[in-house]
Amino acid sequence: MSETASNGSVWPISTWLSVGSLTCGSFALVSSELLPMAVLTPMATDLGITEGAAGQAVTLTAIFAGIAAPTVALIIGRLDRKLINLMLCALVVASNVAVALTSDYLVLLAARTLLGIAIGGFFALAGATVVPLVTMEDMGKGMSIVFMGLSAGLVVAPATSTLIGEAFGWRAAFMAAAGAGLLALLLQAICLPSVPATSATSLSSLFRLLKRRHVRVGLVVGLLFFGGEVCGFTFMRPYLETNGGLDATAIAPVLLVLGLASLLGSAIAGVFADRVLRDGFATTFLMLGVATIGLLTLSASYVALLAFAAAWGIAIGAGPVMTQTWMGRAAPDQLEGVGGLFLAVIQFGITLGAIAGGIAVDSFGTSAPLYVTATCAVLAAVTIATQRAPDGASALALDPAE
Repeated sequence: MSETASNGSVWPISTWLSVGSLTCGSFALVSSELLPMAVLTPMATDLGITEGAAGQAVTLTAIFAGIAAPTVALIIGRLDRKLINLMLCALVVASNVAVALTSDYLVLLAARTLLGIAIGGFFALAGATVVPLVTMEDMGKGMSIVFMGLSAGLVVAPATSTLIGEAFGWRAAFMAAAGAGLLALLLQAICLPSVPATSATSLSSLFRLLKRRHVRVGLVVGLLFFGGEVCGFTFMRPYLETNGGLDATAIAPVLLVLGLASLLGSAIAGVFADRVLRDGFATTFLMLGVATIGLLTLSASYVALLAFAAAWGIAIGAGPVMTQTWMGRAAPDQLEGVGGLFLAVIQFGITLGAIAGGIAVDSFGTSAPLYVTATCAVLAAVTIATQRAPDGASALALDPAE
């Protein structure tokens, strides 16, 4: 094990490199997950399928990520977590190469299933991999850096993949994603130290986690956050077009500001997660609620609209870091198990958010999903504000009523 950072200390370069290699992994995973959205039309045409069928490549990935999240930790036992991360990066490479080379729709779906397993496994084990590198006291900072890769993927991948697809074809875009996965694999092979498992996760231990109040609270607010955020973001463009009267030229800066702000949110969230977890967590949700209400007030100036989009982005960038840190502090002795439950809830929330958004749009119009987002955000803020933040030490006592 490489030298670890202590609370308030300056990390050695080895720690920065090891955590940075995980950031590259999260970037490769998220970029690969979103890639079909950027090349949907040419991919569907080339494979001779409908765009709806091609879109299931994203849906299937999300489903298997949710399934893999709580189960990967159950089957890997005490294998070195570095080895597991390298295997997951290899799955990313194999999945993208297979999609790039195939002309068979079923092979494409099978390859995307492998990617779902990689996503579920990586993010479920992220907390348990980061904490031995940086200590529990710096978990928020460590997760903040790892999740910057996720935010960067959300911002960079769709536009870059579209450009590559237009210039060289959709298959080249998947080969580029395979290259990103290979780079992450090489960096982790070189920079990531051995991360021995402290314990093996069992099915009974997962169920016991649900007896801890702070774990249950984290799962509930995670469901509210991710479900509400996806509900609003999925239908953001139609809302701005229909209710705001904005064209594509005016909408593009709004979405760009939102995406860049999410990077900032991921970058700064770790400081607040480590120092004022409960207040920072509640403020994140409150910011999302206020920003969403602001976006619903389209009588405001375009500059104000950009400001609300920036606040929205900061909140959605900070949210995953805050939630992961809360869950880790709630169960420091079961980081892999609680990480699996956390990611399963994320995928369930994404699915519910997309379904709720579609129903809301069809029933009440394009502004309805944003009202759902604001409501979920306020409920999450109130829930967290009424709780005592987990401090890790009390959780180690394994008191179900903590």
